[in-house]
Amino acid sequence: MKYIIREQECGYLLRDGVLEKVLFAGKYHFFSRMGYELKVVSMIGEVDTQGLPVELLMKHEAFASRVLRIQIPDDCIGMHMINGVYKQVLMGGDQLYWNVFETNEIRLIDVTGTQITEEQVPRMYRSFLPPRMYKKVVVNDGETGLLYIDNHFTEQLFSGTYYYWIYAHEISCKIFNLKIQQLEISGQEILSADKVGIRLNILCSYRITDPISLVQKMEGSGKLLYAKIQLLAREYVGKYRLDELLAQKEEIGKVLFEQMKALQEEYCVEILDVGIKDIILPGEIRDIMNTVLVAEKKAQANVIMRREEVASTRSLLNTAKLMEENQILYRLKELEYLERICDKVGNISLSGGGNVLEQLAGIVLPQRKGM
Repeated sequence: MKYIIREQECGYLLRDGVLEKVLFAGKYHFFSRMGYELKVVSMIGEVDTQGLPVELLMKHEAFASRVLRIQIPDDCIGMHMINGVYKQVLMGGDQLYWNVFETNEIRLIDVTGTQITEEQVPRMYRSFLPPRMYKKVVVNDGETGLLYIDNHFTEQLFSGTYYYWIYAHEISCKIFNLKIQQLEISGQEILSADKVGIRLNILCSYRITDPISLVQKMEGSGKLLYAKIQLLAREYVGKYRLDELLAQKEEIGKVLFEQMKALQEEYCVEILDVGIKDIILPGEIRDIMNTVLVAEKKAQANVIMRREEVASTRSLLNTAKLMEENQILYRLKELEYLERICDKVGNISLSGGGNVLEQLAGIVLPQRKGM
């Protein structure tokens, strides 16, 4: 029987199931009735052994010289490159590739370490790594991370992306926000000294300054700051009556700020501001205060109206005295009013002789006594 093996192929010649030769490109004649069998495979990519033992094939020098064989230990991975370009990651086991029409290279990388370096796996090829082999840690701007290897603190990480092997180690990272944070304590019901229940809304601005000490002292600063401000507010408000509290709203925030400022090292934070956003009164108290406020404003309005009336009357009295003492001024005032009246009159009929102004004045103005 005639067989043709092409340039990119090779053949495994078996007789009665036993490998005799490894054949390459050419024409061959074998008789199947004599027990010969030829298995033809491609010489590109991974070697297809057709079920034959690798050790048996490697005994043939022509075959061994054309393949790359490497054993990948369990604690390593193989970075497979073809013609200098990364193609895939190979896990443990015996790997066999043709090195005829392509240049295959497998670089072993120890995964028992901790951080994945650029020399081990370039950053652009880390997406090829199996997710179960590594842990990716991302620290954004304004954040810091505390790295723990096998539950032991190792180092503090700053903004960036980090990769760690998790084959032989347990890797964890606690991320802390170092930006300014705002804590809102809403609806805190507190009794004043005169037993009036009020509700406070308090705002506190802070930022974490020492995350390493923070994890050693407490689980989280936010909840503890919330509770501490709540207790300080109750203590302060309970000393004053309602009217006093309303009069010193800004003072409450200043006192709380100073008290929290003294505790900032204990909580590993920097307190930037504490202020009272709202003081909410009970409905009945609010209605009473609204009534008092309306009454006060009405009283102020009445005082202003009376003051204006007195000022207007005093002005009229002064004007009357001047006109009484000066007849020319009185006459000018008459003419001023005459002009205003005539502006609103359509037609005026005059008869007889005499001064026109005197006739008009006689029509629209009453005669003064004694004139």
